[in-house]
Amino acid sequence: MRMTRGLSRCMAAALAGALLAINTVGAAPRPEAIVAAGQCDRACLIGLVDQYLAALVAHDASRLPLRHDVRFTENGQTLRLDDGLWATAEALGPYKLYFADPEAGEVGYFGTIRESGRLALLALRLKVEGRKISQIETIVARATGPSRFADLEDQPLFHERLARSDHLSREEMVAIANSYFEGLEQATGKITPFDPHCTRIENGSVTANNPQAKNAMGKLTCGQQFDTGFSRFITEVRGRRFPIVDRDYGLVLALVSFDHSGRIKTVKLNDGSTLKVPPPFDAPYSFLIAELFKIQRGRIARIEAVLITTPYGMPSGW
Repeated sequence: MRMTRGLSRCMAAALAGALLAINTVGAAPRPEAIVAAGQCDRACLIGLVDQYLAALVAHDASRLPLRHDVRFTENGQTLRLDDGLWATAEALGPYKLYFADPEAGEVGYFGTIRESGRLALLALRLKVEGRKISQIETIVARATGPSRFADLEDQPLFHERLARSDHLSREEMVAIANSYFEGLEQATGKITPFDPHCTRIENGSVTANNPQAKNAMGKLTCGQQFDTGFSRFITEVRGRRFPIVDRDYGLVLALVSFDHSGRIKTVKLNDGSTLKVPPPFDAPYSFLIAELFKIQRGRIARIEAVLITTPYGMPSGW
């Protein structure tokens, strides 16, 4: 049963109210606080992403309009702009996904990139001030063996612009995205507004709503998975930031860490059955994740994530 527009707005407003108690480091300023003079619009922001990628492959950061205090991280580590992927990138891959937030002066990108003869998956966030890049945050998912990065297919839903009448406020959109992480921590699907056909893709693999999945959990939609209560082995979703809210396309970028303490060895599912926690979730480690949400009519319709494993409890670098 589809949610009416009025009801979806009510749910989004309620979620936005709950979000007031949450520390959203790096939250975007309100539009009225942004100085219009010299503001970088959507085309400008996306152009800077293309400029960044061209400079990256050329190993030449001097091609970029950088602020004197620019900061760059790769996989949570502060690096120089001649190190990490800047030293090893060879060519851009075929997969490209852009999302922009002119109100906040932020822009993001997911795409494949060739490095040392292999495809890697890049998540990129740029902060732009006065048409100069002040922050560069990247997550690079690398595979030493076979990967699914070559299987990434364009998701048309991410490129669909919303009707003006379907726009939600920034606060409503962030609250809906944040409810996803609250649902994971609380092991319930009751507080997250999912579209009935919600699909999730992680590092190129379809991990929810995948009819070809080899396990029963992968065949379930996002909401059905949450309803099982499987996520009790995730001990904390921390460092939540929502730096990019693309209201025109209904997109929210979240940057978070998932902690797994390893102390939880079994999980009692909501149907009364018991799940033995499989490796590597039965030992201490964390994920660093860039997660993009597509929100339509107040519901999460599609999720795409770029993630890497990190030492347990490692900070994001921001």
